[in-house]
Amino acid sequence: MAYRSVLYRKQVEAAGDLKATASLSDGIAQIKKMVGVKADRTYKNGKKRKSADQTVEISIHLNIDPRQADQMLRGALSLPHGLGKTRRVIAFCDAALADAAREAGAVEVGADELVDKVQNGWFDFDVAIAHPSMMGKVGKLGRVLGPQGKMPTPKAGTVTPDVVNAVREFSAGRLEFRNDSGGNIHLPVGRTVFTDDALKDNITAVVEHVTRIKPSAAKGQYIKKITLSATRSPGVMINMDA
Repeated sequence: MAYRSVLYRKQVEAAGDLKATASLSDGIAQIKKMVGVKADRTYKNGKKRKSADQTVEISIHLNIDPRQADQMLRGALSLPHGLGKTRRVIAFCDAALADAAREAGAVEVGADELVDKVQNGWFDFDVAIAHPSMMGKVGKLGRVLGPQGKMPTPKAGTVTPDVVNAVREFSAGRLEFRNDSGGNIHLPVGRTVFTDDALKDNITAVVEHVTRIKPSAAKGQYIKKITLSATRSPGVMINMDA
């Protein structure tokens, strides 16, 4: 039997039956109950464990074959209430757009010099935006940015002529996503300090967007399971129709 920490066991006790599927409202309530639980233990150095605001995440298990190109999902979307934090965005563009991109929120802007900086191991950013004219240079970063999910792509909206607007949107919380090898999509949908209504709006926006872009080649029940969790909590299965 797998070992479960004291905190995990207390969280499950507070949330109730996690094997049952909950309505969206009940699921959010269960997550917040679990986040509010404390283990009442200290670290080895004697410091008290801190309870902190946590990220709420959604995992959607889809009935797709991720090995088939016509069933893979990739894109970007903005949440109605954002994520509660600013994302670090860089922009690959020429000097004519540099100042405007910085004003829109880019932490670094440039062409050859920025490509070299990233190629030499600088990854202190969340999203990379590129003007199409830069892709001949940015393309060589695929090996280092691809595995991190940071490589600019037209499908995700991170390769665009409108660099300034893209920087503004992604800095404010616009999210990129793509399915994993198991046919799942994982996305943050807010923070545990968000109101229940704000979390509901964000979660509903994600599910509706994923439903809207269902691949035509996908057959049968498209969304098989939806799970919510916080950064340090067990997951809760959700029924959006309940």
